[in-house]
Amino acid sequence: MNAGHSTASEGGASLPIDGRDEKAFGFWVYLMSDAIIFALLFATYIVLVENTAGGPGGKELFSLSRVFTETMLLLASSATFGMATVAMVSGDRSGVVRWLLVTFILGAAFVAMELNEFAGMIAAGAGPDRSGFLSAFFVLVGTHGLHVSAGLIGIVFMCVQVVTKGLTVPVASRLYRLGLFWHFLDIVWIAIFSVVYLPGVLDG
Repeated sequence: MNAGHSTASEGGASLPIDGRDEKAFGFWVYLMSDAIIFALLFATYIVLVENTAGGPGGKELFSLSRVFTETMLLLASSATFGMATVAMVSGDRSGVVRWLLVTFILGAAFVAMELNEFAGMIAAGAGPDRSGFLSAFFVLVGTHGLHVSAGLIGIVFMCVQVVTKGLTVPVASRLYRLGLFWHFLDIVWIAIFSVVYLPGVLDG
């Protein structure tokens, strides 16, 4: 065993995360850069939100019930990922996989609803080329959706890792970082709901 590193166990003992993992710093740099990207996209949306070019605005396009359902799916998926982390700490390999699969289903349902929303808007002539408002909307919400899709791929990868390698320290460290990424996307979505959808529906 390397000095300064904890071993993982799968018999119910605690599974500590090594906070000194040399990859942790790089992950936090990535997460901070992602936060900056989203901040720029939010700023762009705020600048262009009134630039509808005579086309439809949020009040005509957004469905609060749909967005509420999407929000509940993502919040639930964040909770189930948290349960996967709890199972990981207790060394419950099957519990980790089970909760990750539930998280995947919830996240996939979220992405499916978002794609359906985009398809309906484009079919109604409200695609990203219609106005500055719609361009900013599609880029902001679409970028978040791409991140969620990447997270879903990461969940599949981690399920394979847990099944084939067990809850080793490297696997636990990767799962911990993926969990932070997933919760970060949850926070970004709450911001999207608050800045994009809710004012759009209530406007006027």
